[in-house]
Amino acid sequence: MSAQKLVLSQRAELVQALSRGGTAEGVDCVLDLLISWGVLLWEDYVCACVANKPLSTRTRDLLDLVYEKGERACELLLCAFCQVLPEAQKTGLEFGKCVSVVKDDREPSTMATETLLCHRPFLVSRLRDHVDGALEHLLGRGCLTSADREEIQLPVYTSSQQARRLLDKVRFRGEDSAMVLLHYLDRTTSPPPPEKENEQPFAGRCWLVYQKKLCSSILAQCYFLSTCGGAGKYSLDDVYTDGLLELSQGCGDTQVSLGLEDVLGQVGTLNEEADTVLVSGQAGSGKSTLLQRLHLLWARREALQDFLLLFPFSCRKLNAEERELSLRDLLFLHCCWPDRDQDKLFAFVLDNPHLVLLTFDGLDEFKQSFSDERRHCCPTQAAPMSTLLFNLLQGSLMKGVRKLVTSRPEAAGPSLRQYLRKEVLLKGFSPGGIDCFVRKHHQDRGVASGVLQALQSNTALLGLCHIPVFCWIVSKCYKELLGCGKGSPQTFTDVYLMVLQHFFRRKSPQQKSLGSSWLLEHFQTIMHLGQLAFEGLDASCYIFSEVDLQNSGVAEEDITIGFLIHSKNFSSTDERHFEFLHITMQCFFAALHIVLSDKTNLNQIRTLFQTQCKSKGCIGFCQPREQSVMTTESSNPQITAKFVSGLLSQHHSDLLQQSCSATMLGKKSKCVVKCVSKGVQRHFKSIPQPVKGEKKSMHAMPSFVWLISCIYEMQDSDVAMNSVARLEVDHLKLTYCNIGPVECTALAYVLQYLRCPVGLQLDYNCVGDVGVEQLLPCLPVCSSLYLRNNNISDEGIRRLIDKGVHCESFKKIALFSNNLTDACTQDFAHLLKTKQIFLSLRLGNNNITSRGAEQLAEGLRCSQSLQYLGLWGNKIGDRGAEALAEALKDNTSLVWLSLVGNGIGNSGAQALAKIIQKSKTLEEMWLSKNCITRVGVEYIVKALEENVTVKSVWLRGNNLSQPEVEEFQRECRLIF
Repeated sequence: MSAQKLVLSQRAELVQALSRGGTAEGVDCVLDLLISWGVLLWEDYVCACVANKPLSTRTRDLLDLVYEKGERACELLLCAFCQVLPEAQKTGLEFGKCVSVVKDDREPSTMATETLLCHRPFLVSRLRDHVDGALEHLLGRGCLTSADREEIQLPVYTSSQQARRLLDKVRFRGEDSAMVLLHYLDRTTSPPPPEKENEQPFAGRCWLVYQKKLCSSILAQCYFLSTCGGAGKYSLDDVYTDGLLELSQGCGDTQVSLGLEDVLGQVGTLNEEADTVLVSGQAGSGKSTLLQRLHLLWARREALQDFLLLFPFSCRKLNAEERELSLRDLLFLHCCWPDRDQDKLFAFVLDNPHLVLLTFDGLDEFKQSFSDERRHCCPTQAAPMSTLLFNLLQGSLMKGVRKLVTSRPEAAGPSLRQYLRKEVLLKGFSPGGIDCFVRKHHQDRGVASGVLQALQSNTALLGLCHIPVFCWIVSKCYKELLGCGKGSPQTFTDVYLMVLQHFFRRKSPQQKSLGSSWLLEHFQTIMHLGQLAFEGLDASCYIFSEVDLQNSGVAEEDITIGFLIHSKNFSSTDERHFEFLHITMQCFFAALHIVLSDKTNLNQIRTLFQTQCKSKGCIGFCQPREQSVMTTESSNPQITAKFVSGLLSQHHSDLLQQSCSATMLGKKSKCVVKCVSKGVQRHFKSIPQPVKGEKKSMHAMPSFVWLISCIYEMQDSDVAMNSVARLEVDHLKLTYCNIGPVECTALAYVLQYLRCPVGLQLDYNCVGDVGVEQLLPCLPVCSSLYLRNNNISDEGIRRLIDKGVHCESFKKIALFSNNLTDACTQDFAHLLKTKQIFLSLRLGNNNITSRGAEQLAEGLRCSQSLQYLGLWGNKIGDRGAEALAEALKDNTSLVWLSLVGNGIGNSGAQALAKIIQKSKTLEEMWLSKNCITRVGVEYIVKALEENVTVKSVWLRGNNLSQPEVEEFQRECRLIF
């Protein structure tokens, strides 16, 4: 059993053993040992020494404090108990693997004040019989005052307590006073007994000095926001805003919102034997910033305290490592070099893997795709970087070390996912997160309010801002945003062109406006940066040397504009290295190169739009196909393709024609339209013929959403209309496609041109209230809308129904597992009253109470069309069930009713039995997991005797005994 479990399971016994006798000496001795071993900080010690608490309370507080510090801390706690408790009090207690004596192998401290802490138990035992003499000596040397002596010698203190207070006083008087005390003890007391040869020193102490250096290094790296070029040197504490964190689809049926502390916690663990946790998210969703935040909290010892050592790695930096390295080289060369005891430190890492955390940022940017074919298990044997990395992730190398990896979802294929402990999805900002982020970036409240008002008036841009990098851009370019009026950005491309203008305007601050020919004026800079970005993406290169810049023609004046920044991920001292502000910025400049360069041919554009590009380079058109770098990462070419689509739109033609011929732009634009249309049609042709009696359904893949986004970037209604003209399906399924407000905008833009109504299923995405509003343009062609697990609130529903009541085809909606409350039921009641063709309403697993059921009943009373009503997993109780039953007693259309898990008792069952008794259409009623007893079931049985149309009533999980269940099974329509 682990030490933590031993502490937890023996909590009462440990408290009793240490509190026995009524004196605090046992607790104080344990505290002495823990602070000397480094388990407790001084602040922890002070909190645990509060004298006015009962002894048992102090002991419980101590157990809680150490338990939170992790497994190793609990091991040492048990060792301390083992040393302090008399043999008689150890009976029945288990101390795990601890030894009776724990010592350390640190070099003797050169600091006297540190010695007072590190050797505190020994010094207390030597000093307690010499307190008076020590006080006189220190008083005579001017180290203490008479008031200090009186305070220490209070009669309420035992000699050991006086010794401890004397040590504390002297330690805070400084180095000189501590030295005086140590010299006094050396002269007046006998030396400590020699160590026994067979006693093993505590091998874990060598990490303390290294940990301090590691913390100092990480604190320096993480103080400022590191993404987006430091974002203007903002302190991470000042601007960090939590994103939406959820477990991936495999971690349960209901999406669970997580906090930072849950990323490496137990919640959502799928594979207990695996050690790798994946945080996945789209480009710009804040993965690197989240990792930076965790690093900062660890370095401050405010989080992840189970890990004594943390080694952070950047996959961008690892890409540049061409040498073969051992694990030891990887840890010390790429993170923090130990000043001493390297062998002991590495031995500690190997012996205590559970106390070590490795983080890898940007696995999607690693040149090679994950493979588990080449095994490497020896920590001292050198191997290529890819071999080291992949064997660490799968656990062949350093099993037990926890790994935290960030990546875009596409880069984590099935071969990697089988080695994952769990996967956490980072879904960007919530609406509240956007508000918080903008206000943190603008101390001027007026500016912040202006930006937020501009976003509220432009829901397409507000949708973009759910991706943190776009929120940063909007905050950065607020002057351009507030000055653009009705022409505010609508697409990815619009936003990045605004960034371009911002940086060029910043270069010439005396110019209030760049003028209409700004692109032509800066054409050479754009082309130089574009070539660098283009060639870098093709080679999966994100860090550039000065030679790379020279080869692309990038001059010093191009660098000073701000699109390139010094790379913090590269520590070479003899040469500067650079990277783009953000990977999306590199994709944008690559797109500018493709569109504006006269060297780009149409075949290269066609290659870019090939969705199945896993066997090609990251873009795959810079080199011959057989020479291109192998990678599975396709997000960068897809982002680039979206920018190419947007740049070649008619909206931006006047701007681009200043620098490129209209003929060439026209050819490239037609090529893009053809590629996108063919891609969409390819999806349509893959739709299988429906089984007889079923509707024709299309399960779209993420690449389909990408193609739709490209069409939206083009802002051409004809292209949108033609792309879906041949789509003939009854049901379009887009579950688990990571669809947020941005994708909703694109989907609505295209799907509004469908010729026939379709059922749109968007379950398990991140639509949210803003996404719901973005979907409204296509609601008239939606016969049904499925939005399960999408973080939608009452406000989103209000807007949806305001539009839905006017849409003739809209007849069904499913909203399981969102954030709905009683407030939304008034809107649904209005819908049911207004639309007498509405067929299905499913609101399961929300937060609807009896009040909400009563409000919904007002609409149900008027509805003569509703066939399916699902309210499972709410809290309507008997009162709500009675309201629904009263409203439905004369209903002539309801076929199916689910009230599973609603706290319904016998009175509710009695009311619902009246529906069963009277209804001529009802076929199924689900009442499982409620509080119905024998009395309630009898009402239902009597009602069934008068109804032959009801096929089943589900009653599993109610308050019935087994004999009662067997008795009621005479009615075969009751399902138990």
